[in-house]
Amino acid sequence: MSVLVIAEHDNATLKGATLNTVTAALACGGDVHVLVAGQNAGAAAAAAAQIAGVAKVLHADSEALAHGLAENVAAQVVAIAPGYSHLLFPATAGGKNVAPRVAALLDVAQLSDITKVVSPDTFERPIYAGNAVATVQSTDAIKVATVRGTGFDAAAATGGSAAVEALAAVADSGKSQYLGSEIAKNDRPELTAAKIIVSGGRAMGSSEKFNEVLIPLADKLGAALGASRAAVDAGYAPNDWQVGQTGKIVAPQLYIACGISGAIQHLAGMKDSKVIVAINKDAEAPIFSVADYGLEADLFAAVPELVKSL
Repeated sequence: MSVLVIAEHDNATLKGATLNTVTAALACGGDVHVLVAGQNAGAAAAAAAQIAGVAKVLHADSEALAHGLAENVAAQVVAIAPGYSHLLFPATAGGKNVAPRVAALLDVAQLSDITKVVSPDTFERPIYAGNAVATVQSTDAIKVATVRGTGFDAAAATGGSAAVEALAAVADSGKSQYLGSEIAKNDRPELTAAKIIVSGGRAMGSSEKFNEVLIPLADKLGAALGASRAAVDAGYAPNDWQVGQTGKIVAPQLYIACGISGAIQHLAGMKDSKVIVAINKDAEAPIFSVADYGLEADLFAAVPELVKSL
């Protein structure tokens, strides 16, 4: 049996999480197919065909699929599901929106946030905010799972030569309607794909201080900006910068935590980072327990000094 990866894309390009999901699919065994459901998404389908390890790309093109409405995408997946042993979604907002609907329509259990494929029917996933890892076995004929991108290396975006097959698109379910969207403009790398992240916590004190202190450091390093939930709740940073269990799960090459105490929900979102640097004047801050390098200092003095030294 083959494994189907549901691609995340914007009709023009693939999102990085798709590449991590392909790696998980390859570990499940069998041929890997990628579904690109959208409108005028030929470029995204062509990009999917170039991914190393992909055997076939299924391209469903319809106005009903243009904006990734969960009801329509779920119906498209269910229509072709009988031909697959696994249906894998990136564990992103989009994937988490569609996957439960697919699992319910197929009457199977969903495996959420898998971080390792032990065997085709056995997987690992974090529980208790990442403090424990559960090994889960599924006996369902079709396994529906969301894949945590930080648990798998990204597949090579080039080197493949899969065939692109046109697929009959399902009819609009009529259950939801796209009215519009407001997309945040950001010149920095996307948080979940960034190689370097500079994050601030409640200790920043204000949005003005947050920007004044952290932006120069992020600019020097070419980094994305992140924030703890406390900083977001206090209005120091926008919601889409939140790192943590209820925010975004990241695993950059370098994570610099400034004035972040290290609550469990934040650690769950960044502790897989390759190198963690913590700057905090509280020597007892939990963030130091996961940090590779810790600096016990006033961030308002230490960060500007670091910027000058770079």
